Amino acid sequence: MKAGFFFSILLSMLAQLSQAQYHYQTLMNYLESRMAAMEERIVLWHEQNNRYSSDLKKFRNQAADLLEKLGKEHEKLREDLEGAGVRVDRVEREMDYIETKNPPKPCVKAVDKMVEQDPVVKERKKKDEFFEVSVCVDIVSSIRAMKIVKRLGSTKGVWTKDARTAKVYIFNGTSEDTLYEFKSVKELSASSGMSKGKQITLPFAWYGTGHAVYDGFLYYVTERSELQLIKFHLENSSLVDSAVLPVQDQVSVYSFNPETMVDLIADEEGLWALYAVGETINLAKMDPDTLDIEQMWDTACSRNNAEAAFFVCGTLYVVYNTRPPSRSRVQCVFDVNDMVTPGEAPLLYFPRRFGAHSSLKYNPVEKQVYAWDDGYQILYRMSLKKKLWAIVPPPEE
Repeated sequence: MKAGFFFSILLSMLAQLSQAQYHYQTLMNYLESRMAAMEERIVLWHEQNNRYSSDLKKFRNQAADLLEKLGKEHEKLREDLEGAGVRVDRVEREMDYIETKNPPKPCVKAVDKMVEQDPVVKERKKKDEFFEVSVCVDIVSSIRAMKIVKRLGSTKGVWTKDARTAKVYIFNGTSEDTLYEFKSVKELSASSGMSKGKQITLPFAWYGTGHAVYDGFLYYVTERSELQLIKFHLENSSLVDSAVLPVQDQVSVYSFNPETMVDLIADEEGLWALYAVGETINLAKMDPDTLDIEQMWDTACSRNNAEAAFFVCGTLYVVYNTRPPSRSRVQCVFDVNDMVTPGEAPLLYFPRRFGAHSSLKYNPVEKQVYAWDDGYQILYRMSLKKKLWAIVPPPEE
């Protein structure tokens, strides 16, 4: 009995061992299949990695070749641009030379006077035939130099200087009631902005860019129901006088600056005013004390394409431009005493700048024009010569 019992136990153990060996073999087979699958994936990953590395190397080589070609083309383009710049400069110089040698006929209002080429006066008006408004006999011959002093404020504005002092005044924009005073051009140039200057608040806002500073007073136009001229004492900050300008049609003086209805000008002879009648610019001599109009002229200068004007020694110089803004030039000259002949009227070209002038104010003491050009404050130094009628003696009776 005992031997049969142990035999049955042995058979049971052998059966269990056989079953465990079967499960173990199944597990090993499963693990082997998983390992084989992982090996296949690793081989595939290596193949893909090698292919990606090869593609990346090829791309890097292609990129290097393209960058090298791009660098060569960039260098060639730079050389071409430098050559084009040199040619453009040469063409501009040639154009300046041609324009100087063959200028278009300037617009000059002349009344019954002829000057021969020798030069000798052939006919002269009698002295009692006209009232000599200006006693100055200088005329602008050329622009000697240009200096950019500062860049501040809006694209349009005015900066000017009282000929009797060193003070400089800044009018930022085309409509405002606050102006800025600096002790000198040097102080303005060294300043970090307009806020460093003395602020002067006006009783009425100005309109346009036609202001003038003369003998300690500011003359400007304010637009309400009518064009009103204001006289303001700069030292006392007080309103002195005002007058309504007898301008029938409120038309801008310059088509390039439509905000300026009246351009006030101060020179050696006093205060002047430019205004438009139709398409023509008119000139008026004003009394700076009473603001009365003393005399008026039709200059025959067109307002079309005009951007600004300045006044030197009784002679008006109207500056014209084109759209889009390009080179500015004086193409219309008017002398209040008819002392400028068509042959001697200068055709001035301003150096190439940034846009178009919004204001030009001449200082007779310094012989400089204070210009505002697209936010830049510029000085133009002028060369003057004597008018031909001033150096040619009148014929003996």
